Order: sequence, then structure tokens, then C-alpha cells
Amino acid sequence: MKLEASQIQQLAEPSLLEPLPSGAWEQLAAYMDQLYRWNARMNLTAVRDPAVLARVHIAECLRAAQTIPAGVHSVLDFGSGAGLPGIPLQIARPELAVTLAESQKKKASFLREMVRELRFNTTQVHAGRVEDLPSELHYDLVAMRAVDHMERALAAAGPRIGRFCMVLTSRRELQMVTEAFPALDWTSDAIPGSMQRIILLGAR
Repeated sequence: MKLEASQIQQLAEPSLLEPLPSGAWEQLAAYMDQLYRWNARMNLTAVRDPAVLARVHIAECLRAAQTIPAGVHSVLDFGSGAGLPGIPLQIARPELAVTLAESQKKKASFLREMVRELRFNTTQVHAGRVEDLPSELHYDLVAMRAVDHMERALAAAGPRIGRFCMVLTSRRELQMVTEAFPALDWTSDAIPGSMQRIILLGAR
């Protein structure tokens, strides 16, 4: 079932803090359409219902985008996978320069196609492990969502964090995440309609 832009807006908008930029819902519709087209050939998402993807997963990423502090320019989406949260971040905050880091080549190919189709001018795709990025490279904000082996991922993310670390996770991982970076000042934002999902933002 393909969702139109207006349907995605109706499903996701209750979680938002403010309206999205002009054309954002159309971009999200194009992204979701391609996501499910590619998903027929490769495993990008286990969420088979587009309405659930929009209401829960896309909405969470859009809300996260709206909690990114002013002044942030460069963002690393660590383990981007199907582009969550990086693509919704870029759509909701077009002034950001988002790097989508994904080690699996097929998923990285999908991300490159999305960057091309959505005409992102400030988005890059790193087809490899974050650890393989130049050692001196860091980002204003490192974002992570649904990454494998969270503790190892947090350790790998540490050297890349310039000012902020954002983790979209569940309450059961809150202590693990905050203890991984005790020097950061952590705040949390509960996702509307969810008992467990939170956005953690750590600041230097």
C-alpha cells in the first residue's frame, strides 16, 4: 500500500513539535515509496505496514530532527541502514549536512539513490564502517537508531562526537547509553504515544 504525502502527514504530524518545511511531506512520500520498492529485493526494513512506518518510525525521526539544537551543522547518521534517522533528519532540517554511514554495500546503494532522487545537496553517503573514516574527522552531532551491538557502536561513535550525541532508543537502554558517555550532559524526550521510546541528547 503506497501512502500519499497527506496520509503520511496525518499519521506522523501528531508527534511533531512544529510544522515541517514546504515540500517535506512529498519528499517523505517519495522516500517511503522507494524504500518499499527496494525492500522487495533486499531487506531494508522489517516493518511491512507503511502506516506503521510513518506513524511510529518516521514520526520518531522527524521529532528527533526538531530537537537538534540550533547551530548544529554536520551530522553523522551512524549505521544508517534504510536511512533512519538520517533521511528524515535531512528532510526536516535541510540546512544540515548529513553523512549517512552504512557498511553494507547494498544498503549504501539504496542511500545513494535516495540522495539523488530527493536532490539532497548537502548529504553524503559513507559506504563503510565509521571506524574507517579519517581519524581527525568529527561531527557536530552523531545520531544513532536501532544499531546492532549498541555498546560497541557507542564506543566507535565517541571519537566522532564534536558537540552532541543523539540516540533514539528505549528506556531500558537509557542507563547504558548515558554511562557510556558520563561527561555528556544528557536530556531525554519521550516519544508521544509510546511507553518506551525516547530520544536521548547528550551535550558537551
